[in-house]
Amino acid sequence: MQNNCKNCPFNSKAAATLSDCSFEQLSENHLVLKFKKGDTIIKQGMYSTNVVFLRTGLAKIHLAGPYHEQIVRVVKSPTYLGLPTTFGDKINQYSVTAVTEVEVCFIDVHVFENILNENREFSHEIILELCQNELDSFRRCANRTQKLIRGNMADALLEFSDKIFMSDAFILPLSQAELANLVDTSRESVSRVLAEFDKDEIIKVSGKSIEILNKKSLLMISQNG
Repeated sequence: MQNNCKNCPFNSKAAATLSDCSFEQLSENHLVLKFKKGDTIIKQGMYSTNVVFLRTGLAKIHLAGPYHEQIVRVVKSPTYLGLPTTFGDKINQYSVTAVTEVEVCFIDVHVFENILNENREFSHEIILELCQNELDSFRRCANRTQKLIRGNMADALLEFSDKIFMSDAFILPLSQAELANLVDTSRESVSRVLAEFDKDEIIKVSGKSIEILNKKSLLMISQNG
């Protein structure tokens, strides 16, 4: 499925800086595919030949560690995926899997590199996104290792609310086992903490539905770790 990139409703902030000529290059050198929940978008260890842009939906970034797969974070569209790998050693250093049904745009890496070279503002926006992602990764790493489970669970719920769904009521996009993997704990601990938050009327839990009732308390738990 192909379309005119200039008229794409899912364009990134960086793409808004492009000229008509650059949009024409993108339009002629990309492919849009749909993936179902659970489908692999990027596979760790495979050779990278395209820049990957998440047009719609949610995905999880995860990588194989010495003992098990580790979920690094959940990302929402629109965003680029795998840029550090694409312009690094060309081998995917992590995997990306669809958390919901998604649409993904695959862009020829050589065309993307040409556009970077020809468009200073576009390159600047891409660098800003990479820098922000790196800082977020540092923050998450520090929080995971230094906070207790309640603090890490509060962080996860606040991120879903404020950055992923932009709402205090949402459906958890991960299973309890995946959520446990994300915050480095056990599934049983996730279930226990969610039940505690529900009992304390900080959140309301109904299956995978979450409603934050007392955001101030959740923020305090996050800050105190």
